[in-house]
Amino acid sequence: MYHEMTVFGLALDPLSQRPLVLLKDLKSQTSVPVWISSQEVVAIIAELISRNIAGQSGRDDLMGALLMEMGLTVSSILLKSFDGGPYSAIVRFAGGEEEVQVSVRPSEALVTALRYKLPVMVADDVVERATLLKMDDEAIVRENDARRFADFLENLDPEDMGKYPM
Repeated sequence: MYHEMTVFGLALDPLSQRPLVLLKDLKSQTSVPVWISSQEVVAIIAELISRNIAGQSGRDDLMGALLMEMGLTVSSILLKSFDGGPYSAIVRFAGGEEEVQVSVRPSEALVTALRYKLPVMVADDVVERATLLKMDDEAIVRENDARRFADFLENLDPEDMGKYPM
């Protein structure tokens, strides 16, 4: 089963310092974070900014013109788990005798959802994994402390090792 969600916004993960796109269901009860790279966030921000401009000018993009010429429309966007690892995404096209499915990166699927004003259909297993990510305040503090300690060790100069008494 799939959950209908929309792009709610962008954020920076405070622990990993990586950008993420936050998906929310229609009732705003369930959230699914999708971590993306800094290069991918530029495409998503550009789509968020340009969709208002493109809508006012009445101009289509190359992809839209190509789909129109082929008689296809984007019918749905699916986000699912890839063997328990990172998310995988599928964009479905309709209009011909049979539906066409294309596997894409999650960020490309999110840009497509924004461009064509479609919801993202998120698989049950992805939603279940996302709900496991919710942490209470104590867990966040422990994770933050572990992250700071790891950063300290990574930046420790070996010459400093002799300066501290044992």
